[in-house]
Amino acid sequence: MVRFMSLSSGSCGNCYFLSGDNGAILIDAGVSLRRLKKVLQEYELTMDSFSAILVTHDHLDHIRHLGSFCKRLMKPVYTTKTIHDALARHTFTAPTIGPCRRILEEGVWNDVAGMKVRYFVVPHDATQTVGYAVEVDGHNFVIMTDVGRMTDEAVEFARKADSVVVESNYDMDMLMSGPYTYELKMRIVQGCGHLSNDECASAIRRFWHPGLRNIFLCHLSENNNTHELAYKCSLEALQALGVQKGTVALRCLPRQTPSQMFTL
Repeated sequence: MVRFMSLSSGSCGNCYFLSGDNGAILIDAGVSLRRLKKVLQEYELTMDSFSAILVTHDHLDHIRHLGSFCKRLMKPVYTTKTIHDALARHTFTAPTIGPCRRILEEGVWNDVAGMKVRYFVVPHDATQTVGYAVEVDGHNFVIMTDVGRMTDEAVEFARKADSVVVESNYDMDMLMSGPYTYELKMRIVQGCGHLSNDECASAIRRFWHPGLRNIFLCHLSENNNTHELAYKCSLEALQALGVQKGTVALRCLPRQTPSQMFTL
């Protein structure tokens, strides 16, 4: 049985739980140990229920608590050499990351916690940012949380997935009419920031295939988006493809609170 849960998804913090019959992982560490423990306990899970952490990039909302995870839990942390080198210099992770450092090999499937994991690079204004394809108990899972623009490689991985977690960060009208500075608005929209609702919908039109069962919209902006707008935009993309209702489960992940535990 493959299960997935978001503990938090947005600029306030990002952390995701994925499990199969032979192991479980966290993806990013943007929530506190105390909060993680509390949420896991609600599902009769403990800190021993997962055995590794994947990191997508070195922005603080994804690694804020990684240092304490390493110090207290000593779980292996898997990511690229480039990201690990950045973590080794980062104030929040440098003192404790060393013993937990595990490098993912490029272009191959890596064994992590009873799963097969492969990374792909996506545009975003961090040192380096990656999405992950995970094979777990015959289920193909893809996650890409911060994506300045959708790449052909990311689409190819998503086209083979049973479940996709993809960013739907902002509504263009809300962003442009909102309080952000011009410089910040340009940082968000110019290809190395975040994926808009329209860009997410366009990506769904590219990667949808008959075997796709779940789409989770993640990293929704608190100031420049609503769940209703993000959901409507992606739903219209599926409807334009002629996807029958009930064929694909489309969900928006909560920003600051845990989602339910989904069985994929």
